[in-house]
Amino acid sequence: MADDDVDFQGDARGSDCFTGTHGCGMGRGGDDFGCSNATLKGEYAFGVTAYTPPGLPDGPPSVAAGVKVFDGRGGLTQRDYRGDSLRTTGQADFAPKGQETGTYTVNPDCTGSMVIDLNVPNVPAGTSGGVLEIRFVISNGGRHIHEVVAEFTPPGFTAPQPTQTSADDWKVGSDE
Repeated sequence: MADDDVDFQGDARGSDCFTGTHGCGMGRGGDDFGCSNATLKGEYAFGVTAYTPPGLPDGPPSVAAGVKVFDGRGGLTQRDYRGDSLRTTGQADFAPKGQETGTYTVNPDCTGSMVIDLNVPNVPAGTSGGVLEIRFVISNGGRHIHEVVAEFTPPGFTAPQPTQTSADDWKVGSDE
């Protein structure tokens, strides 16, 4: 099976899970593929592509890479690095360990949501330190996560801003 095929605990259904043509949890209500918060545990490397309209924060398109650590109980931390940050902000390394924190919930049908607080320092008083609300689908028995950003409040803003952002996370290391 290719890396981009969806596999819900061994049930290969391909990309049709995203279009809903085979059901795949779309409106059937009783789907239980055996996923829970415990499905996500350990380190996951991720890559992000963001398409934000020009003139808005973080626009135009941008990329990032990083590592998320899921605790298996609904908590996470991450460290990320945005492309071109050395030139644009002088950032020479990933976000400091422990700065970016969040929570997540996994549903039995292997869909879920997470909220990540970027906790960017030195933003104007009364503004956000950066908050991402994400929806995701787990595939390959918990080894791959497909994400889209549902809502993004950038650092220094008081309200969510338009974005079209996706990410993919891959389990680091073996299952043993």
